[in-house]
Amino acid sequence: MQIKNMFEKQIDRDIKGVIKVGQSDEENIYQELDEYVVTKELLKHFRVFFENYEKGIDGYTDKMGVWISGFFGSGKSHFLKILSYLLKNSTVEGKRAIEYFTGCESDAGIRPKIEDPMLIAEMTKAGETDSDVVLFNIDSKGSAKIGSGKEAIVEVFMKVFNEMQGYCGSVPYLADFERQLDGEGRFEEFKEKFEQIAGAPWEKKRQAFAVIQDKVVKTLVEMDFMSEEAARNWCKNAKGNYDLSIEKFVSLVQEYCAKKGPNHHVIFLVDEIGQYIADDTQLMLNLQTIVEDLGTACRGKAWVIVTSQEDIDSITKTKGNDFSKIQGRFDTRLSLSASNVDEVIRKRVLAKNDTAAQALRLLYEQKESIIKNLITFTVDTADKKLYADKADFADCYPFIPYQLSLLGQVLTAVRTHGASGKHLSDQSRSMLALFQESAIRVMDKEDGVLVPFSYFYNPLHKFIDHQHSQVISDAEDNSKLDEFDVELLKVLFMIKYVKEIKANADNLTTLMISNIDDDRIEVRSKIEESLKKLIKETLVQKNGEIYIFLTNEEQEINNAINNESVEMGEIIGEASTVIFEEIYTEKKYRYSNRYMFAFNQKVDDRFFKSNQSNDIGVTIITPYGGDYADSALRLLSAQESSIIVKLPNDGTFLDEITESIKIYKFLNKNASGARGSFDSIRRAKEDERIEKKDRIRIFIEDALKNAGIYVNGDKAVISAKEPAARINEALGKLVAMKYNKLTYMETAPELSDISAIFKRSDGQMSFLGMRDTTPNKLALEEVVQVIELNNARHMKTSLKSLQDKFGAAPYGFDTKDVQWLVAMLFKLGRVSLTLNSRNLSLLSTNPDELVRYITKREYVEKLLIDIRERATDGQIRSVKEVMKDYFGFTVTSDDDDKIMSSFKDRAEDKVEVYDDILVEYRINPKYPCKRLMEDARNRLAKILNINEAAEFFKTVDKKRDDLLDDAEDTAPVFDFFKGEQKKIFEEAVKNLAYFENSKTYVSDRELLKVVEEIEDVVKTGKPFGKIQRLPELNMKFEDLHMGLLEKEAAIMEPLVHDDFLKVKEILDSKPFAEVLRPRINQRFDEIREKLTTSGDIAAIKNIRLESDALKIKCLDEIDEYERVHQPVPEPPVTPVVSGKEPVNAVQTPTKVKTKRRKNISISNVAGARTYSIETEQDIDKFLAEMKQKLMNELEEDTIITLS
Repeated sequence: MQIKNMFEKQIDRDIKGVIKVGQSDEENIYQELDEYVVTKELLKHFRVFFENYEKGIDGYTDKMGVWISGFFGSGKSHFLKILSYLLKNSTVEGKRAIEYFTGCESDAGIRPKIEDPMLIAEMTKAGETDSDVVLFNIDSKGSAKIGSGKEAIVEVFMKVFNEMQGYCGSVPYLADFERQLDGEGRFEEFKEKFEQIAGAPWEKKRQAFAVIQDKVVKTLVEMDFMSEEAARNWCKNAKGNYDLSIEKFVSLVQEYCAKKGPNHHVIFLVDEIGQYIADDTQLMLNLQTIVEDLGTACRGKAWVIVTSQEDIDSITKTKGNDFSKIQGRFDTRLSLSASNVDEVIRKRVLAKNDTAAQALRLLYEQKESIIKNLITFTVDTADKKLYADKADFADCYPFIPYQLSLLGQVLTAVRTHGASGKHLSDQSRSMLALFQESAIRVMDKEDGVLVPFSYFYNPLHKFIDHQHSQVISDAEDNSKLDEFDVELLKVLFMIKYVKEIKANADNLTTLMISNIDDDRIEVRSKIEESLKKLIKETLVQKNGEIYIFLTNEEQEINNAINNESVEMGEIIGEASTVIFEEIYTEKKYRYSNRYMFAFNQKVDDRFFKSNQSNDIGVTIITPYGGDYADSALRLLSAQESSIIVKLPNDGTFLDEITESIKIYKFLNKNASGARGSFDSIRRAKEDERIEKKDRIRIFIEDALKNAGIYVNGDKAVISAKEPAARINEALGKLVAMKYNKLTYMETAPELSDISAIFKRSDGQMSFLGMRDTTPNKLALEEVVQVIELNNARHMKTSLKSLQDKFGAAPYGFDTKDVQWLVAMLFKLGRVSLTLNSRNLSLLSTNPDELVRYITKREYVEKLLIDIRERATDGQIRSVKEVMKDYFGFTVTSDDDDKIMSSFKDRAEDKVEVYDDILVEYRINPKYPCKRLMEDARNRLAKILNINEAAEFFKTVDKKRDDLLDDAEDTAPVFDFFKGEQKKIFEEAVKNLAYFENSKTYVSDRELLKVVEEIEDVVKTGKPFGKIQRLPELNMKFEDLHMGLLEKEAAIMEPLVHDDFLKVKEILDSKPFAEVLRPRINQRFDEIREKLTTSGDIAAIKNIRLESDALKIKCLDEIDEYERVHQPVPEPPVTPVVSGKEPVNAVQTPTKVKTKRRKNISISNVAGARTYSIETEQDIDKFLAEMKQKLMNELEEDTIITLS
């Protein structure tokens, strides 16, 4: 049976494509109403709409907006027109619009489209309600003149509202004028008068208002509506004075409804409002205000019904502003889905006659399994409907169910991505027409034929923009391509922007199936060959398993990308990044929870990121890395201490990397200044690069799964399957070989274990005594050997150097392992620790400090470790002997640190005692043995400054005799300062000082002998054995000395008394005697006191001179006081005689100046000399000297008093 004979209605009959708002001829309207299919979905929408619309008929409502949404071709424009016919209650070919849905007498035997009596009643009521229906496509009405400013939508609404009333739509200020005339009942008169004057109807001429103004003025004047002057002013200023606002528009609609009657409705049906608004937020706000104000003012008598490809929630969400009000007004929301289109197409285009339906059902029964195997999509394809059963096959044939949804996606995608002109929305074919034309193409073929998806291209061809259609046209003219190649290219174009289906070979095979009996394998093979040709002609690009249709611009860009140069290093670098940052991301191999080993990362002899110097490594060899023999790979794995991963010789991922880098370079070069079309291609290339990166990872993962791995000079048998697990297993084998001394660490010490070593109270442990109970003995011995080797090389060993050494092969110890080993060796006394030149010890250093020094990073380079030199038995004996004899302390321990610590503790105390005694020497240098004490103290202090135990024991042993001598020699000195000897010695020294001051005057033999004996004791270097003689000698000295003092005092006392009497005699003769007497008496009393208390003979002898001097001083004071207090004589008085000049007083003679007394002691005149007089001449000589001295003292105004 031929296809054309299968359909209920003639397949090639004239069916209108897209139902365009604006088409109003009766024939088209009849077809629209007659063939309109009311699906279940549409029936539901009719119920919702008329139920809500009835609220505005029976009462009031502000929810007067209807939002109809659906993808392009879903029938929303058709639905909008049907609503307009029903609301207008149109009559078409003798039948009211509603009768096409409910049936009439002439439709006897035909099942009505709507059978719900309640819905029919609501529809009938709506149609019978007095209404003006304004149906328009806003894209068509919103011309360029109107623009897209704030008032753009209200201007379009005003335009169609004016046109509905018969006013001028394109010139709004003229419409205002017409409304004014009409309001005064003179509009018809104006039109008749104008036609008489202009010779043409007003409706034809008013568009050219600028050139007919004179005729308008004449008309207005002749009909006596305006004066000529007023008419001309109006014509001149009408445009400038015109102002339109939403408020004004709403007011006019409200007035119009009120004028037309109490329940008159005005319905604005607006097609494609979503496309018109697009991304313009201002237009959306404009629409919101119109709908809100109409709802408030008209209260359900004015309705706005719009269509849009997007539902209202999607549009308001993307605009970003608060559109809650518009959402409230558009309370009725109707969405047309793909299933609705599916049902309409099946009923209106594909409905079969009974014979064909039966034949097709039988055909499906015979071919069911073949059909199911023939038509399949890959699992990553979004759900595509296939034949559900034989009835579905009969309904849909010769199409396949998936084509219904896929074609809708194609139309939407093509329109969204700008691959079609704007006319696609108002002039292109609907899906109804696309299916009809594709069916017509196979109408003459026999049953079994299927419509391949490529057939849908031809009905769309003339509406596709040039950059896409030209590629297809050029391909049709390309002699290297056949018809099948071009058909395949058409399919690739149509699904280019559809995300729901991948353009891989399997899916393309399904899309190109043209007959139930096709061999899928043959079709696929044919497609693969065709794809190769299309790729070669640069019409198609392969991206992984996906084939992409290329526009001419995309072809140029692809050529530019292919011309980008890529270095080998860039390719290997990208491969390295994928391997070591995406697939095997470990930076260290985890041998256990404790031990992790850094490894070198190399791909084809290139280090990843930077040169690395780890003990082990992972080396990947790609197909670009060379063709290694098996033996060479084994040798390489042994030489490099690395695992060698040899990837299979499949360079697909390297080719993908190369292409990815080329795209990246091209995009970077062309990052700015891109044209709109290039910008979309750029985004596509960025997406392609992302897809390539995903594939690169998959390819490399697959290569790693199948790679050969070589370890330790042999090809490893790896049980793991996943790439990361395989590398880890191989690294485990390498680590076990490379770090063969890692097992020396039998425990896994933590910080608490290190702390526990020092907090045990057993002091230093004997290493040999621990025997087999000491853990990690082999590791401890290795550390000792390394330190000894460093010493042999004259190298210092820091904690850091040990951590570096034992962290590397063949040990691989953790940092805490090394810290524990050092701590244990120190505890065992095997090593010494030095920090900043200070030796640490278990006894002098706090355990917490020791732990900090060993474990904190700040000390890792400062802490030095050395083999500890043990003290010999002889040295230990020497130290103990010195401690016993010097400090009187006996130590029982043989531990070096304890002995050294005990020695230093007591030595410090001893030095403090020395320091206290040396202070005594500064007070009294006469104390004995000062040098001895200083030397002994310094010797001990030097030993205290030694911190290294070995040096300490050596030094003490070397200075043993000196220290023992010090102990012996200083013992009596300490006794001297502690007991009464010091006091007795000080008394003797004091007595010697008295004697020293007076020894010139002492001639007593007995006293001199006592002094000699005291000096014999005091001035001896070590007087301690003779000090017991000093008490007796001190007593003798004091007795004899006291006798001399008393004897000399007895001689001096009369002399002092005589001097006092001489002064007293002079003083008593003066009237002011009592003024000076107390002071003079006091001074002489002080001399007498000194005479009786002085313990110094020389001082007593000197009192004679002091008394004489005091005598002269007192006499001088008496004379001075007398001179100062002598009365001043009064001046003479001049006599005055009355009536005469005053007589000059007689001048008195100048008063003779009073002579000053000068008191001189006779002893001073005689001086300290000793005179020897034997003859008279000696007397004369002596007297002459005395005379000369007195003459020297005698002055003109001086009286000398000798006393």
